[in-house]
Amino acid sequence: MAENTMNTVKAAENTVDTTPIAENAVDTVNQAADDRYFSTESLTVGYNGRALISDITLGLGRGEILTLIGPNGSGKSTILKSITRHLASISGVVYIDSLNMQKMSARDVASRMAVVLTERVTPELMTCGELVVLGRYPYTNYFGKLTPRDREVVYDALRRVHAEELYDREFSAISDGQRQRILLARAIAQEPEIIVLDEPTSFLDIKYKIELLEILSDMAKRQNITVVMSLHEIDLACKVSDKIVCVKGDHIAAFGTPDEIFSDERINSLYEIDRGAYNSLLGSVELARPTGDVRAFVVGGNGCGVRFYRELQKRGIPFAAGILYKNDIDCAVASPLASELVIVDAFEPIPDSAVKRAKGIIDRVDIVIDCGCPIGEYNRANRELLDYAGGKVRYEV
Repeated sequence: MAENTMNTVKAAENTVDTTPIAENAVDTVNQAADDRYFSTESLTVGYNGRALISDITLGLGRGEILTLIGPNGSGKSTILKSITRHLASISGVVYIDSLNMQKMSARDVASRMAVVLTERVTPELMTCGELVVLGRYPYTNYFGKLTPRDREVVYDALRRVHAEELYDREFSAISDGQRQRILLARAIAQEPEIIVLDEPTSFLDIKYKIELLEILSDMAKRQNITVVMSLHEIDLACKVSDKIVCVKGDHIAAFGTPDEIFSDERINSLYEIDRGAYNSLLGSVELARPTGDVRAFVVGGNGCGVRFYRELQKRGIPFAAGILYKNDIDCAVASPLASELVIVDAFEPIPDSAVKRAKGIIDRVDIVIDCGCPIGEYNRANRELLDYAGGKVRYEV
């Protein structure tokens, strides 16, 4: 991504959209069919007339957050640039509030849509305040004169991203994280109905990633602003989004709610994860389980075993774990990491068959790790396992 995003309005004005309109396309979407505020219809995007991704048909309501996810180079940025008219689409239509974007003026688009792209912006000799002021240009007169209200909006935008102290600082002299906040403030100053962001968490540490996404979520909920963005952090995408688009190959692989999209199978397939695995329950990716003969058996439960599972994985020691209930957090963490698991149905007494299997594994391993999980009525069989292991029991890896 290499275009200059210093001025969203100028970018829109300087981009001539030559997208052909399909013969059956109309100026408005039939809103009786749904409550979509933003939508695409049979959109095809690419470069120099060559299609990269075809038949993109999406819909999003006011105040909803849509996030594009997918591997590097899958076309997420191309889709966003085509939506914002920074890149001419090949065919299809983009609608904002039932209006065909191809037939809207640059000023009309800029008054409704704000854009934040990821490339490093280096405006010469501009302060942060001056950069945020650019967001008011869709509303100023020909000479760009700011009214008292314009200045109030600018200051408020800076306050909302906690960057008031940066107003007089040169943009080129601040950190990447601070730059991202200033670019978001400029977008907020546009008072848009929809904001489009390409990888907005790039260059940010975890604190500011969370803060930025909280700002976007608050804008969506409190101001009914629609948000369309791409993210690499699928754990954050799952938590903040109302709708998810999976981009892979020459098409949209899936479109739906986070509950519909974030399954182990779908995410592993989308990113072609063959070493390690995505854990949908935890919303995170686990590294590959160690290979070879099982050398340790972990007696855990109630979260007590988690640090031991991860330590064994880091050391490359193949291990088994048990006896665990299916609804135990230990079971969720151990499943992609352990070579063998002894698990039983939740809220049921541990059957003799599970104890027998666990003892068989203990006979084969070098050590048995006692994680210190409290023993009660339902998991008393684990006390039996530890007694059975005798001298093999350890309390650390």
